[in-house]
Amino acid sequence: MWLYLVTLVGLWTLLRLFRERQVVSHLHDKYVFITGCDSGFGNLLARQLEKRGMRVLAACLTEEGAEQLRSKTSERLETVILDVTKTETIVTATQWVKERVGNRGLWGLVNNAGISIPSGPNEWMKKQDFATVLDVNLLGMIEVTLSMLPLVRMARGRVVNVSSIMGRVSFGGGGYCISKYGVEAFSDSLRRELSYFGVKVAIIEPGFFLTPMSNSARLCSNIQMLWDQTNSEIREIYGKNYLATYLKMLTRLDQRCNKDLSLVTDCMEHALTACHPRTRYSAGWDAKLFYLPLSYLPTSLVDVLLYRTSLKPEKAL
Repeated sequence: MWLYLVTLVGLWTLLRLFRERQVVSHLHDKYVFITGCDSGFGNLLARQLEKRGMRVLAACLTEEGAEQLRSKTSERLETVILDVTKTETIVTATQWVKERVGNRGLWGLVNNAGISIPSGPNEWMKKQDFATVLDVNLLGMIEVTLSMLPLVRMARGRVVNVSSIMGRVSFGGGGYCISKYGVEAFSDSLRRELSYFGVKVAIIEPGFFLTPMSNSARLCSNIQMLWDQTNSEIREIYGKNYLATYLKMLTRLDQRCNKDLSLVTDCMEHALTACHPRTRYSAGWDAKLFYLPLSYLPTSLVDVLLYRTSLKPEKAL
């Protein structure tokens, strides 16, 4: 009995490896549009795909970021300025892409642009703090996708949405986790709808990686700003020790984060170039061995585990 089971698992593993190693043909003729290419995952992916011979259309928020990216790549990479929170720039970028891809369509759309702050205890924030993050990470991603979909459908291509392991397990307040849960839901519905047109949708769920979004100095400044804007009653409830411990925890984040961003961009590249891409990619050992399994545990058990590791306000029960 066990021998049959081991044999079946072994054959299934070999079949999966064989399928995942199959690569689509004529990559040098395929165009990929990537948002958020000023730094981090988007910047590395743009350079990675360009070296592989693909045509990269890189969207940057600033002209400085675009110039730096162009200086490190060849004529196979072109840049455009895009703010995903502004409809007019999305329309302009879509027309710019359409002029380049023509009747071939857009093979790949990578929704990578995102921000992480303001983030912190929910009670410290205002509605606009949530909206700031949601406008970029979720609503901006949705608008870019809807604008580019006709071009992707024309090529029977790929949509790759960058979520996070915090789109499965929420570890903090603010709009970040909310936005990533939204990315997961939008991607699932999109994948089922577009399957009728031969378009594949993949979700990337990184663990903790060292990018400008996870820079400890910026995160500490964000927490201090939120603390300063709260009223005296809330500050008294949480206490200065809570703030000090929170800031101390954030200063150690750089040491805990994985510095190898290629673990994420390799997943993105596979989703764009493999004949049989996965539906979801968990990038990083922390995602695979801790956060992903944690998301499948009963909610009550997850709450107990996180409660023991979370900060406690001075006037908590």
